Amino acid sequence: MELNCYSQAQLTAFYEECQKQYSAFQAENLKLDMSRGKPSPKQLDLSADLLNCVSNDDMTSEAGDCRNYGGFDGIPEAKKLFAPMLGVEPDEIFMFGNASLQAMYFTISYAFTHGIMGNTPWGKLDKVKFLCPVPGYDRHFRITEFFGVEMINIPTDENGPDMDLVEKYVSEDEAVKGIWCVPQYSNPSGIVYSDEVVKRFAGLKPLAKDFRIFWDNAYCVHHLCDNPRVILPILEECRKAGNEDMVYEFASTSKVTFSGAGVSLLATSKANLADLKKGLTCFTISFDKVNQIRHVKFFDGKFENVLAHMEKHRALLEPKFNCVLEMLNQEIRPLGIGEWTEPKGGYFVSFNAPQGTAKRIVQLCKDAGVVLTGAGAAFPYGKDPEDRNIRIAPSYPEVDELKKAMELFVLCVKMASAEKLLNA
Repeated sequence: MELNCYSQAQLTAFYEECQKQYSAFQAENLKLDMSRGKPSPKQLDLSADLLNCVSNDDMTSEAGDCRNYGGFDGIPEAKKLFAPMLGVEPDEIFMFGNASLQAMYFTISYAFTHGIMGNTPWGKLDKVKFLCPVPGYDRHFRITEFFGVEMINIPTDENGPDMDLVEKYVSEDEAVKGIWCVPQYSNPSGIVYSDEVVKRFAGLKPLAKDFRIFWDNAYCVHHLCDNPRVILPILEECRKAGNEDMVYEFASTSKVTFSGAGVSLLATSKANLADLKKGLTCFTISFDKVNQIRHVKFFDGKFENVLAHMEKHRALLEPKFNCVLEMLNQEIRPLGIGEWTEPKGGYFVSFNAPQGTAKRIVQLCKDAGVVLTGAGAAFPYGKDPEDRNIRIAPSYPEVDELKKAMELFVLCVKMASAEKLLNA
């Protein structure tokens, strides 16, 4: 029976039992941090050979000596290795440093200080607006908030953002300069953009000449299923639509090899690359080419080896996602007090609690020793208008720890839901 069908007496008894169980959890003094989608130590161990796969004799690439100056936009071998990951050509790639966030920040900063391809710098405009599919990635929103950009929520469903709304905003408002997108296994919902959505993105007719799609393909090889859906390559679709300059695409190996010590890349049109390089030549001599050649050697220069490596990650991650989903299906679904995604890849499960309870659930978990991502983090300015969404990050704990954490989580959902009904 669903919780909202309980009588007042049943609901009171239910809540009192939850309180007893919660006190028992508090007595266990749990200390578990699930606030970020961090790879587990076992996942990082998969790339241990990255530390010793090269010697001094391996430092020569097509760009020259990786230990020395030169190779400004990255070594050709790294571009060739990762081009198939995004469905682009090697000469459409600029190799960045250890995190794609760095590349995203640079593109935004450059647009503010110097403007995109000769257009007015955003910093000289009265208003700059960004479209933000929600729930979304908090670090995206943090960048645009840092630059004072007005962020506009765009609802999403299982196919991607509400494209009617996206098309309306970009075609009617010249202040709308960009949109954040995580197209494959979106953070945190895990959805995969449909072919129709990708094609509608490619066919946008923005009023702003310097409008750009910020296409963060962070999870494009992070599958948790056989025969995964593969999204259409956005650069190719934009080229077909006559909009090849409209997109910046980002990716990294942060959750492939070492988080914080991988390589990242920006893929875009040759015209965009030429424009951005005017700023990048002042910003750096080159990013870490030794790390680039290390990745090339580790994967033997073959993209199929990247995919094989990701199957090892899947073997470690899939049981954890199953643990989360089994607990939610067993404890929450019969009570009708939550909705959640069942992703086929990526790093998160997006949970929607009863309206007005997410902050309470996160606080209850914290007070009993389990730290979750802050409620509202998946929305611009950290404000979930319905106080419903909670991002569950299963990757870091071991399965037995995760099971304990999920037992607490579902208990806190029950408590907060019962409190809301008792106070209605």
